[in-house]
Amino acid sequence: MRNAPQLETAAPSGRPRMSRRRRKRLAIVIATTVVSALVLGVGAVVFAYHQATDKIVRSDFVLPQVDEIAPDPGEQNVLIMGMDSRVDQNGNPLPDGVYEALHAGGADDGGYNANVLMLLHIPEDRSKTVGISIPRDDYVEIAGAPLGVTHSKIKEAYGLAMQEKMNELTWGEEELSDDELYQQARAAGRQAQIETVSHFLGDVRIDHFVEMTMGGFYHVAEAVAPVSVCLNHATEDSYSGANFEAGVQEIDAQQAMSFVRQRRDTGYDGPFLTDLDRSRRQQAFMISLTDKLQKKSTLMNPKTVWSLVDVTQKHVALDSEFDVLGFLKIAHQVSQSGAEFVTLPILGFENIGGAEVNLVDVDEIQAIVASIFDGSYFDEPASGDGEAAGEVPDGGEGTDDVVAEEDVTAEEEPAAPGTARYDSWEEPIKAGSIPCVN
Repeated sequence: MRNAPQLETAAPSGRPRMSRRRRKRLAIVIATTVVSALVLGVGAVVFAYHQATDKIVRSDFVLPQVDEIAPDPGEQNVLIMGMDSRVDQNGNPLPDGVYEALHAGGADDGGYNANVLMLLHIPEDRSKTVGISIPRDDYVEIAGAPLGVTHSKIKEAYGLAMQEKMNELTWGEEELSDDELYQQARAAGRQAQIETVSHFLGDVRIDHFVEMTMGGFYHVAEAVAPVSVCLNHATEDSYSGANFEAGVQEIDAQQAMSFVRQRRDTGYDGPFLTDLDRSRRQQAFMISLTDKLQKKSTLMNPKTVWSLVDVTQKHVALDSEFDVLGFLKIAHQVSQSGAEFVTLPILGFENIGGAEVNLVDVDEIQAIVASIFDGSYFDEPASGDGEAAGEVPDGGEGTDDVVAEEDVTAEEEPAAPGTARYDSWEEPIKAGSIPCVN
């Protein structure tokens, strides 16, 4: 009998503790959901230029709690999953140089958590595409209760179900190769993650999924580097390897990993940074990266194209019915009408069973998603009262870990041409310029 590999399902998030907020926030953000445009763009290169579909990992999924799924619903709901694993889609370790650039340990670190979860809702008339970002630590019901776990962080549905399937196949009577065992276990992980998200959002229909590894992000950055970014302050960090000047600058792939992973400043007089600033960095970088990928000159370079093909084959997984060329047409239509991105709110933070989780109001979440789907969400007036960005109410739990962000003052220098300055992590980031962030 083979020993069942043990999978890490709850890697530390590194998120600072924050107080509970009396006001629930509905911040419109361009989050790591831009991964969708990135991955789908890479897929388009593969399908359109090389027809290299055989090596792309694919798997099926079902939604037993969704009443009806039309063969061609017109609208499209695509779940984007960014994985925390430090291996490729076949479970193979990455090159040593990549681990050095990631500053995130080796192949045995991380886990099979879906650390990025976003549902891309594209209406039938393509009038307003909405990316719905789901905080990875939301405490929710896990579909199928894998390993007996009925509730946990939403990101852990994948790893829990993968481990359960791995155990079942390892000790079962059917003889499977290591690769067959691994891929069937990962397919079970995807099934549980997709079903969990669908149920959490109100048993919504999900048509397709796109999954990408951390290593894939690095290799895409490597293929298209340099990428332009902008910082409001000079900063350095001995943990992530970050060492940046203020202003607009072009960075390579290794610097890109430091840029998107930095969540503290270890310098003498650098800015105060948190995990929320790291998320903002990732958003800003993805905007610049997507802009670079959309330029014709980028995809006319044969070396770049072949690099992206390799990334897709090794670091991307799609569902069996995903037609990338067909979706490319949809993506073009979407680009003409624009898109908005919403982060679902949380009630606060709690320690449950030794894990720091986000508490959520499921009824409110499902009401928000329903209003996004029927188009009424953006008709509602934004609330003008409540706390300022970064403000913590008195008496809240964990108040020592949160510091109010700097206010924007009239004395600040205007943003450089082609850039837009964002001082608060709650401000919307819009495409069309280089975001200058903390």
